[in-house]
Amino acid sequence: MEKREIEILRVLHLRGPNLWNYRPVIEAWIDIGELEDAPSNTIPGFHERLSAWLPSLVEHRCSYGERGGFLRRLREGTWPAHILEHVTLELQNLAGLPARFGKTRETSTRGVYKIIVRAQHEKVTCEALYAARDLVMAAIEDRAFDVASSVEHLREGVDAYCLGPSTACIVDTADDRGIPAIRLSQGNLVQLGYGAKQHRIWTAETDRTSAIAESISRDKDLTKRLLGSCGVPVPEGRLVGSAADAWKAAEEIGIPVVVKPTDGNHGRGVFTNLTDRAEIEAAYEVAREEGSGVIVERFVLGLEHRLLVVGGRVAAAAKGELASVVADGRSTIRELVKTQLNSDPRRGDTEDFPLNPVRMNSTVRADLARQGFTPEAVPPAGKKVLIQRNGNVAFDVTDRVHPDVAETAALAARVVGLDIAGIDLVAEDVGRPLEEQGGAIVEVNAGPSLIYHLKPADGAPRPVGRPIVEHLFPEGSDGRIPIVGVAGASHTTAIARLVAWMLHLSGKNVGLACESGLYLNRRQVERGNAATWEAGQRLLMNRAVEVAVFENGARTILSEGFAYDRCLVGVVTDLDGAGELGDFDIREPHQVFNVLRSQVDVVLPHGAAVLSAHDPQVVEMATLCDGEVIFYGLDATLPVIVDHLAKGGRAVFVRDGQVMLGRGAESTPQINLEAPPRRRNGRSKLPIECVLAAVAAAAALDLSPDAISTGIETFDTNGTGALRANGRTTRAATR
Repeated sequence: MEKREIEILRVLHLRGPNLWNYRPVIEAWIDIGELEDAPSNTIPGFHERLSAWLPSLVEHRCSYGERGGFLRRLREGTWPAHILEHVTLELQNLAGLPARFGKTRETSTRGVYKIIVRAQHEKVTCEALYAARDLVMAAIEDRAFDVASSVEHLREGVDAYCLGPSTACIVDTADDRGIPAIRLSQGNLVQLGYGAKQHRIWTAETDRTSAIAESISRDKDLTKRLLGSCGVPVPEGRLVGSAADAWKAAEEIGIPVVVKPTDGNHGRGVFTNLTDRAEIEAAYEVAREEGSGVIVERFVLGLEHRLLVVGGRVAAAAKGELASVVADGRSTIRELVKTQLNSDPRRGDTEDFPLNPVRMNSTVRADLARQGFTPEAVPPAGKKVLIQRNGNVAFDVTDRVHPDVAETAALAARVVGLDIAGIDLVAEDVGRPLEEQGGAIVEVNAGPSLIYHLKPADGAPRPVGRPIVEHLFPEGSDGRIPIVGVAGASHTTAIARLVAWMLHLSGKNVGLACESGLYLNRRQVERGNAATWEAGQRLLMNRAVEVAVFENGARTILSEGFAYDRCLVGVVTDLDGAGELGDFDIREPHQVFNVLRSQVDVVLPHGAAVLSAHDPQVVEMATLCDGEVIFYGLDATLPVIVDHLAKGGRAVFVRDGQVMLGRGAESTPQINLEAPPRRRNGRSKLPIECVLAAVAAAAALDLSPDAISTGIETFDTNGTGALRANGRTTRAATR
């Protein structure tokens, strides 16, 4: 009996824009073998099993463009590769990693397909692919499959590897604004923007968040003293050094009081509304274990509130509610907490949940003891038992915040020195000024969680990522530096190096990643082929880089994708080299066209594509560009150039021995090719097509004619990594 199996041959992670999509994807090569002769409508019960296991597949529209489209294809008959694509996408969706883009394409080998799916995180998507393969095979062979277990495993991967919701909301908002992002660590450290225009975030902290301010915020006593000195209402209190001193402070302040650590967090070791000596001294001992010191301060009547301040303005506000249980006369308090509180789907241990599970910690036990109970006690039926006074600040009240309260919260953040702060205040009504109700600010927090506002337990979600992004990137700023990409087969290294040299002469700090190495201005920092995604990312992460130039070979586009998401200038020289791409199943000129057109696809609307007028297929790419098109060619009489100029476009060409930049009926000389070169090894060794492409790119970058001509005359053509100028040689050490 012939064996039918789906074999995954290889998986490529295309981490930047690529042949298939602007976003990162995985491209999986699979061999379905004899299943090529077994479309879905020929497998008894297959449709029923798959749709029962994954009923949400009804939302996949597929080629019909309507709800249920994919299931219709399944009934009519489609092949396992196509099915595997959709199941991979849906497993990611069920795991909380939205994935809508997918494609399946045949290769030139019978039974071998390419499956392309959106990959927000390579590891999770790859695991989804393999789980999908097992699920599809189980459906084909009529075997049991534990869908819930597979989804739960993937969900654990999402929690472990993907950005948390607070960071993700900021990154998604930046993406909506066209601001690129680079994840810098396995955690939540993210770079928004490129090179010299970047900012970094770590959840709700930014590279504008002062380390001194953060340190101040952790010291609750110092924070109170600073706020009080500036007229911000804070509860009276002081540091205490012993249990006896805690009682003494309480007598000085007047009961009831709060006892808490000086530098604790998440409400641990915080005891409120304490009235007698025994509980104050007991609270001191617990608080001392939770922090490096203990504060006793006046108890402020009211509910806890959290105000998010961004850039001096309140962006959102949430209030807390007391957590209580009602006794049934049979269950212990511990059991009541489990059934009445922790069963709430809004409670959980991860950042995805607005409410934390209630645990029988020292604070809860102390509150129970004050009511005459222990966790194992069974209160009389109908008795309402207070379990938790704080830790539930997740009920939206943004629209109720009084202007005076907002101003006070903003002042508190400013006094501490935080650009983003979580201001904790206690008040009976946040819609009234604090002074008239005896309210006070009790803490100022750096790096506040955003989940209270993104997913409140009650009330409208607040898009708090927006004010954070606007704080870092005011309107009109997109965090981008000028980027030039050069693709094709002929002279691409020379063009990239020449453009970078001209940019350097114009006074910019230039990063260059090409096949001859990685450069920062005239310094070569890495030898060998640096026309790679990894090398390109290193340039974009460098704060000194003001403009970057990348060489993009067809193999790099096919195996890794571009290092950047969009570029200001995209150069395409030619479409040679199909014979060298057979291992990617690229064998025909039209396939090479689809690969290299990606360089044009990523040009920004205010940018330009620089295209060779000599290659008819390259000329066809002009209609794909979102921005301007600049053609270049040896002959000004080329029909493409003549027609383009007649329409008011720009072109670079040779006329009477001079390189000319033309627009419409006007043209200006850029360099005289017949004049003796200023240096022996300079312009004379540069192919004319290389000079023309570089001049066109420089024109798109608005470089001056002097920078263009001087750059060409003084360019080092030896390609060794030594950049020469004015007869001197600078050879940078590799780092």
